[in-house]
Amino acid sequence: MNEQGSSFVFDSVNKLDRIAGLEKVISRSDIATALDASSKIDSRKCLLTHEIMMWVVLAMGLFADLPIRQVFKACRRIREGEETPARSSLCMARQRLGSQPLVDLHRIVVRPLANEQTSWAFYKGMRKVGIDGSIYDVPDCPAHQHLGRSSGSRGEGPFPQLRKLSLVELGTHVEFALTYGGWKDSERAMFPQLIDSIPPDALLMLDAGFYSFELWKSLCFQHNLLFRVQKSMVFKPIQVFDDGSYLANVYHSNWYRENDSGGILVRVIEYTLDDPQRTGHQEKHVLLTNLLEAELFPAEELICEYHERWEHEQVFDEQKTHQDPTRAEKTTNFRSETSDGLKQEVYALSLAHFVTRVLMFEAATAKGIDVDRISFKGCFQIIKTRLPEYHPSEGKTGLQDWFNAVIWEMGNEIIPARRNRINPRVIKRKMSRWNKARPEHRNLPHLKKTFCEAIVMLH
Repeated sequence: MNEQGSSFVFDSVNKLDRIAGLEKVISRSDIATALDASSKIDSRKCLLTHEIMMWVVLAMGLFADLPIRQVFKACRRIREGEETPARSSLCMARQRLGSQPLVDLHRIVVRPLANEQTSWAFYKGMRKVGIDGSIYDVPDCPAHQHLGRSSGSRGEGPFPQLRKLSLVELGTHVEFALTYGGWKDSERAMFPQLIDSIPPDALLMLDAGFYSFELWKSLCFQHNLLFRVQKSMVFKPIQVFDDGSYLANVYHSNWYRENDSGGILVRVIEYTLDDPQRTGHQEKHVLLTNLLEAELFPAEELICEYHERWEHEQVFDEQKTHQDPTRAEKTTNFRSETSDGLKQEVYALSLAHFVTRVLMFEAATAKGIDVDRISFKGCFQIIKTRLPEYHPSEGKTGLQDWFNAVIWEMGNEIIPARRNRINPRVIKRKMSRWNKARPEHRNLPHLKKTFCEAIVMLH
């Protein structure tokens, strides 16, 4: 598409007018700062500038069910006589933009939201945060083979898989830092990449798979910790408290424990569950914390607070089930068949999730309720349907009016308090009668005959 032969020309105000409401959360100056930080300055006159493509890629996180050309249509009201950019033009523009501006924008924009008015996001002044991982299927193409894929008794999984590790503010579900690797990369190995992003006021809660003596030692003098650990760990009680918890030392290995060398003092909380319907019934559960004062931090309170770590699973559910659900025409979680495009999508999905969560937080604050009482699915649909209502020509006053209307509508998406329920970890359909796709089934040569030419009569 050349500039002289096309009527597709953007004016300076009404570029992507159907998503202009996003500027209430992500401003143009944020976009400019991210582009400048990644040295993505347009050196030539182009219709699909880096700034335009930043907004389009962000919109891919909101309209994950649409192909990229339809995403562009969702971003801009096409004027009479104007042509929509071709898919190839948009894909090439994405490649020119690269992934680093999205990484920088995530660092600039995404942040914890809880404040002194949102007491439900804190425990005695400590911000409740967690780190956990999730697996995503990616297209089965040469660019993603290095990620690896799961394997089991029936062989390798159908798709390469990406493992994402997220740092989440549990009270608001904000994923404010992330990193990712391949299926073979362990969460424990990726963890150090998120350490610098842990807030100084955090109460960091981690599952048993993360614990190691080296990790505990690197964190325990800078942050408040509440870890679940393997029940097989051996402790020698030093002091037992009235609430049943006790002080003990953790060591690098058995030799150090036997020689009482290089130990770190921790508080151990051991408990079980007496409800037969609950997972972990009558099993031993062990928590470690560096909150050593039992009077200030009772064991039962810490056990209940650790249970809040499961809010992290809700974040992955919001992103994978509601924001980017599986569809017949999209068999994997992401669509990009290049490594850089995949990285763009990972960060675009997180940024779009943050936009939704910011507006939900404002709605919950206005109502004076916990943001858990607001429906993510309902609010996400409200954003997508009401974004086109605001036009940039209405100015800042119109933008604020639109924002107030959206917040009011989201405030009505109140759901009942969570039921006291549990669901078994089972799946309905486990096996398939079809043969598994293998590398030899990809990139098959073109047919040499038409269907009619291939017919052979038997009689």
